[in-house]
Amino acid sequence: MTTAAPAKPARRRRSPLAPTLLILAALLVALFASSGLVTEWLWYSQLDVTQVLRTEWITRTIGFAAGALVLGGATWLNLWLAHRNRPVYAPATPEQRNLDRYREAVEPLRRGVLIGAPILLGLFGGLAVSSQWQTFLLALNGESFGQNDPQFGMDLSFFMFTLPALRFGVSFLMAVTFISAIAAVVTHYLYGGLQVGQGPHVSPAARIHLGVVATLFALLIAASYWLDRYSLLAQEGDRFDGAAYTDISAVLPGREILAIIAIVVAGLFVVASVRGTWRLPAVAVALMVVAGLVVGGIYPALVQRFQVVPNQQSLERPFIQRNIDATLAAYGLQDVETIDYAATTTAEAGALREDAEATASIRLMDPTIVSPTFRQLQQIRQYYSFPQDLSVDRYDLDGSGTTSDTVISVRELNLDGLAAGQRNWTNDHTVYTHGFGVVAAYGNSPGAGGQPEFLEGGIPSSGELGDYEPRIYFGKESPEYSIVGAPEGTDPWEVDYPSDEEEGEVLSTYTGDGGPVISNPLLRAFYALRFGSQEILFSDRVTNESQVLYDRDPRVRVEKVAPFLTVDSQTYPAVIDQDGDGVGEVVWIVDAYTTSNSYPYSARQALEEATLDSTLVDANGNPLTVTQMPESVNYIRNSVKAVVNAYDGSVTLYQWEEADPVLESWKSVYPDLVRPMSEMSGELMSHVRYPEDMFKVQRELLNTYHVTDAGQFFAGSDFWRTPEDPTEEGTVNQPPYYLTLRMPEEETSSFSLTTSFILDADNRNVLRGFAAAAGDAGDEDGVKAEGYGKIRLLELPGGSAIPGPGQVQNNFDTDQQAAQTLNILDQQGSEAVRGNLLTLPVGGGFLYVQPVYAQASGGTQYPLLRYVLVAFGDRIGFATTLDEALDQVFDGDSGASAGDAGTNPDVEVEPVDPTDDPSDQPTDEPTEQPTEEGSATPPPAPAGTPQERLDTALNDAQAALTASREAQVSGDWAAYGEAQSDLDDAIQRAIAAQEEIDGGA
Repeated sequence: MTTAAPAKPARRRRSPLAPTLLILAALLVALFASSGLVTEWLWYSQLDVTQVLRTEWITRTIGFAAGALVLGGATWLNLWLAHRNRPVYAPATPEQRNLDRYREAVEPLRRGVLIGAPILLGLFGGLAVSSQWQTFLLALNGESFGQNDPQFGMDLSFFMFTLPALRFGVSFLMAVTFISAIAAVVTHYLYGGLQVGQGPHVSPAARIHLGVVATLFALLIAASYWLDRYSLLAQEGDRFDGAAYTDISAVLPGREILAIIAIVVAGLFVVASVRGTWRLPAVAVALMVVAGLVVGGIYPALVQRFQVVPNQQSLERPFIQRNIDATLAAYGLQDVETIDYAATTTAEAGALREDAEATASIRLMDPTIVSPTFRQLQQIRQYYSFPQDLSVDRYDLDGSGTTSDTVISVRELNLDGLAAGQRNWTNDHTVYTHGFGVVAAYGNSPGAGGQPEFLEGGIPSSGELGDYEPRIYFGKESPEYSIVGAPEGTDPWEVDYPSDEEEGEVLSTYTGDGGPVISNPLLRAFYALRFGSQEILFSDRVTNESQVLYDRDPRVRVEKVAPFLTVDSQTYPAVIDQDGDGVGEVVWIVDAYTTSNSYPYSARQALEEATLDSTLVDANGNPLTVTQMPESVNYIRNSVKAVVNAYDGSVTLYQWEEADPVLESWKSVYPDLVRPMSEMSGELMSHVRYPEDMFKVQRELLNTYHVTDAGQFFAGSDFWRTPEDPTEEGTVNQPPYYLTLRMPEEETSSFSLTTSFILDADNRNVLRGFAAAAGDAGDEDGVKAEGYGKIRLLELPGGSAIPGPGQVQNNFDTDQQAAQTLNILDQQGSEAVRGNLLTLPVGGGFLYVQPVYAQASGGTQYPLLRYVLVAFGDRIGFATTLDEALDQVFDGDSGASAGDAGTNPDVEVEPVDPTDDPSDQPTDEPTEQPTEEGSATPPPAPAGTPQERLDTALNDAQAALTASREAQVSGDWAAYGEAQSDLDDAIQRAIAAQEEIDGGA
């Protein structure tokens, strides 16, 4: 009888849930990745610059594949070779038997490790190489500089383009070789090819394998030492950058010796792998380590200590001169025109007669102060806004060829201004889609009541700038994305502006070509994933004709279109008629730079540190991040002027620097991406200005590199620094200012970017220099002006004591007339706000001008221009108009009339309550003219003690303020004007009483 075999237990079927979840997760990841790639491609395609994205993707892919193949392949090859050539024998020692247990434990995992470890390492290698895609593109397409370095006589392109790629390549291969060596050693040890128990023993296969790896590593060390020789020329130093005497005399030959030793070591490793003895390569490695310490460290230190330090000035002189020359060339400072300027501090009558044009162009509207005033008077609706800092530009308003400085901004969309009940997806992304219109005011001419005198404003826009497309779909404050456009025949739903005649709001439909068309459900799904908005899939507002607008900040668009450029932190709008059809368009002008940190001997400069000033910090003094800048550079060129259309978002790049090898190299990478400057229209060129960030970097370097003699540079006795902004707390730099002025020895005025320099000494705010970069770019024919970008540096005599901005601000703040007036104004529910302190080289010296604004101390706050402070030498003027203040300083005959150059001398700004709305105010009668000493003549004082008279005057001032508000509310402008006169009279009486009290004390 046969016994039936026991039934085998049924195999448990694996649940399909886990594989299904994995597949779904993979599909989800693929979908999200696809949505990012597709939408990014569509964005570039819409701008017709897919070559930029295609080149980056292809280069990154090749780099990733190469890096992954080299690192992953080398790891796999060394693991495979070590395992394949393992010795086969029975373990004879306790150590070998112990390793047997590890081998048995590892063996089941061997296949996974052999595949998994190379793949994982390959991913890291691929990412490392792909991140250097720009480095390799420059190395392959680098153009010649036509200039050689002073040490090796090699073209600068080698240092700028080739050397960075070589250094990365050698470093990467060293890492690959080192990881390969670790993989080989571990595997040989695990499988018995390398034994270290009772005496080292290496199998022939392991000896050859490790010898080859060691040889490669030694050769790479030799290559690294050799490249170090060239890198010395761009290193940072204690006193100056670049190779110094010790570097050239000791470090450089030391690197050559170490490279030769490394080659010898490599040869000895070859011998050892063949002959089977490691004694010679071990001795050679020890020798290389010792040589590295002696030749690379001890010997240079001895040369520095005993040869250089006692004779430092003479020995370092030629290398300092190399640094000076290279720095000036790398930052475009080699053509700075230095002018000796023996400034006077004596204000003489008629001294400004020759500078009447410059003084008439003094900008009293501070773009960093009057933004709240723009908002109060021109915002129109809560869903519009203006940036905190407005822009300064110039316009030829009458066709005469004479330009007027303007403060300008666009009325951008601000979704945060909507009420909570209005915030929903439909409103945020399909209804409120754009800003509307440009607002501009004269820079040097205040209007009635101290408000800006607007030359363009209102909704719909009207003024001096003519007809233009006012809708702002692309700007600095645009929403993340908007869905615009609708099928033909559909009623519009995008809000343009409020109107009493159009049932509350004027609506429109976008007709431009500003974004990808969402023409099918798949694209809707991709954009829904990109923005995390399911409404894109289901909203009736999203049709086959809809466009999606995103990445709308002008800086972001330029950075994406030209990833090789560094973009200026400031962009500014302009209204231009590029086509000449009489209809203008709003464009954003963006300055962009080519940069590098590999220029031989040039000084390295931290960009964020150099460009930080009081306009780029928040209320607490913390830096505002406005753009992604490289940490430091030692070469910069403003090679590109970019233009972004505010309606359709189109980006146009114009080549501005004609001889920049860095840009020429990138043009080889991206053909036809950058247009020649000849295609720039004359009207566009008239709004191009000298870039702020470039000038900030240059002035930071001019603090030191205005000294061009190596001996004086070494002494460092005449170094300068940028003054702190005296109107702000803390030690943040004063920003440069755009002004129309005429520098000494110039025949005409030009729109310029200006800055001052003070002595680099503690508590010595003494002026030492003043620089202006000419900013008039060209004429109406589109021909670049020869003088554009020319920096003129006024250098004061070393023994002069011209007050710097800090001293002048102190004089302003302690001036009796000004302090009393502003203190009294502060007591009336308002506060004084100091505007930008401008410096102008006129009248044979330096004229300082500061507008003073007043605003309410609480509630609705917006500043209005009330007074002007002027200083020349130690004399101070303080009045309600610039002409009056100048006459106080120059004995009633300044020789300059603001009315001669387009300002409005008949408009006097009164010290009124800043909470009043000054629109539609009548022009009041001028107040009594100040005396020569700068103090206004007070009216006859009433009887009583000085304190009684002061109390009475303050009470009268408060009553006048109340009467002003009541008259303004009722629209009785005659009563308003009378109340303002009463207020001025009360303030003058209060000042006189306070002076008497102070005198008695």
